Amino acid sequence: RAATYLDWIHSYNHHRPHTGIGGKSPIDRVHNVSGKNN
Repeated sequence: RAATYLDWIHSYNHHRPHTGIGGKSPIDRVHNVSGKNN
């Protein structure tokens, strides 16, 4: 059950287009939040 939930969260955040943010996925809006990808 936990693995299925993690798969769903990944799909929701990385692949599913969200109409409220112009059809982008949430991950498309995140730019180096942790500062590790300089």
